[in-house]
Amino acid sequence: MPAQKGVSTVASTARNVTAAVAAAAIAALAARAAVSHRQARSALLLRHGTGCAPVPPALPPGRVMSLPGRGEVFVRDSGRTSCNPAALLLHGWTASADLNFFPVYAVLSESYRVIALDLRGHGRGMRSMEPFSLEDCADDAAALLDQLSAGQVIVVGYSMGGPVGQLLARRHPGQVAALVMQATALEWRHTARERAVWRLLPVLDLSLRFGADTGLVDRVLRQAAEESPGLDAYRPWLAAESRRATARDLVAAGRALSRYDARPWAEQLDIPAAVLVTTRDRLVRPAKQRELAEALRASVFEIDADHDLPLVKGGEYARLTRLAVDTVAAAAGLKPAP
Repeated sequence: MPAQKGVSTVASTARNVTAAVAAAAIAALAARAAVSHRQARSALLLRHGTGCAPVPPALPPGRVMSLPGRGEVFVRDSGRTSCNPAALLLHGWTASADLNFFPVYAVLSESYRVIALDLRGHGRGMRSMEPFSLEDCADDAAALLDQLSAGQVIVVGYSMGGPVGQLLARRHPGQVAALVMQATALEWRHTARERAVWRLLPVLDLSLRFGADTGLVDRVLRQAAEESPGLDAYRPWLAAESRRATARDLVAAGRALSRYDARPWAEQLDIPAAVLVTTRDRLVRPAKQRELAEALRASVFEIDADHDLPLVKGGEYARLTRLAVDTVAAAAGLKPAP
């Protein structure tokens, strides 16, 4: 009996943690697809015409670009003139550039050239035979900036996009003028609880491979639409976009993220920085976010929100993103278009 009880307890714990990881990942994905109040009104008008078609909101022009010696990437580029500073947007784990950043595309494009790519294994990003690494993601971004002749950019990194942005600044310092880190950290495995969660990635892999994410995505998006009615028009698109990645790719990216640790070198990144701290974040603890801000000597913006900030406070998320980008642009001596 004790052995049976022990097996039951372990199984229950695995299910709970797996559900928590998957729910957090999908919730973060849905959160990053939140709309501003103005976009919400437009979405309600579109609702009656879209039906179940996966029709996206307005997005910057997108194209596939070949990076010499690396492969092909999908990129959004607002195409503003070279006299405007560029903002490079790096999305989080399980998301794509569009899911993560479509709420902020328009407000940033008013004064900046906005560039956003789907990272390896995510969205329409590169599928490689090489093991996933955050360093390769950073090098892909550097090669893309070269191809686009973007000059020095302001990097905006959300969650997993934060480590990619930090690595980009470390490995290619001449290409990064400033950093804006959002809901992210220096590392993800300092506590025993975090290490235990990451060890269950193979369980998450099996769950995703057997379709456990389908019902979860639908449920999360349905709940999100109840809180933010403007999302309802885009639910088919959100659901379709969220399923572009494979379980293998997502788990490989999660494994790389679990090993990331910038504590030995982050303080050496001597560039203007800002950190947006989500003070009720259950995915990336606020204490970790503040440690990052301290290491980067960053300006700090705080908001009373969980990791789903873009979902529940979409307009405020867009406003704070623009404010943070403007702040580091000024500190770096960059002048956005009026």
